[in-house]
Amino acid sequence: MANATNVLSTGIEITGSIRFSNDMIIDGKIEGEISSDKGKVTIGENARVKGDVTAGEVKVYGNVEGKITSQRCELKDKSKINGDIKSKVFSMEEGAQLTGRTEIGG
Repeated sequence: MANATNVLSTGIEITGSIRFSNDMIIDGKIEGEISSDKGKVTIGENARVKGDVTAGEVKVYGNVEGKITSQRCELKDKSKINGDIKSKVFSMEEGAQLTGRTEIGG
């Protein structure tokens, strides 16, 4: 169970901070900070996140309203981001929407 994946599926709503260490898949509604030192978080197509996201790797398929800070960030084709992104490696697919500033590299 060293690489367990945590899942917050559709229909789950959380208000408050989430801290994890492995991998996490979020497909529900979160209002609060999501953070991990080195973990990987996937924001699913049905997800609505209102708060900052900090993790080693962030993949976004859904909506995020807040700042994303990561080593690697990927915005998938239907994602909508309203906030700034700070990441060492950044990719954005055609169709993704970003309203905010990006700081890439470093």
